[in-house]
Amino acid sequence: MKNQVKIALLVFAISFGAVAQKGDGGVNEKIEAARIGMITNRLDLNPEQAISFWPVYNEFENKKKIVKNELRKHLSESRSLASTDDKIKTELNEMMTLRQKEVDLDKDYMTKFLKVLNPRQVSELYRTEQMFKQMLLRRMGDRGELEIKGPKGLKGPK
Repeated sequence: MKNQVKIALLVFAISFGAVAQKGDGGVNEKIEAARIGMITNRLDLNPEQAISFWPVYNEFENKKKIVKNELRKHLSESRSLASTDDKIKTELNEMMTLRQKEVDLDKDYMTKFLKVLNPRQVSELYRTEQMFKQMLLRRMGDRGELEIKGPKGLKGPK
């Protein structure tokens, strides 16, 4: 019975929030489904919690993506060697503002998560997200999809 509930929660979660980029051969969808499955399993959500949790979590993820995309944009703009010092300072200040926005978002949503999850589940959520990122990076590195270049063109783990 417990497995049936988890499967139902997984289907529910996927239908609520698995939004991935198109044209990638389904890779993002598979990653998203695996992340949702891992979170659902590790948090041991009951049906009432899942109904309340996933919309909040998906909203959080969407807002976090927007901030990260803005931050990436500013990082690339601040690297331009042709920029003036004033322009670079402005970009640096905007990056700090975006990083603060990330922290504020984390604080705000921790409070929202605590309204639907117990503190152990919220702690496990953060731990699970970190574990998932590490697992994903490890797998990408194992398959040679992750190539890190160091100074002077030296390549990192492949």
